[in-house]
Amino acid sequence: MSKTELGILILGFSGQTLFFMRFFVQWLTSEKLHRSVIPVSFWYFSIGGSSLLLIYAIIRKDVVFIVGQATGFTIYLRNLYFIAKERREKEEHGASTP
Repeated sequence: MSKTELGILILGFSGQTLFFMRFFVQWLTSEKLHRSVIPVSFWYFSIGGSSLLLIYAIIRKDVVFIVGQATGFTIYLRNLYFIAKERREKEEHGASTP
């Protein structure tokens, strides 16, 4: 196996590890709170895993994988945007309260 091939495999497995971590963190948080919760870290792990897997898919020239990861990446970014927007609105509302 060449160094390039090994590097590509490491990239792919790193992406899969980050992608797995989002489910693991979500599961631990839900167990701790005894209800289904999606913590913000879920979305950051999603972005990290999706980014690495998208790069991996591009290197492999796998169109199906590229479309899937690019779509997910966009959705994960949008969720983080909504979370940031909600936090800003809460801070602004809280700051205006006497």
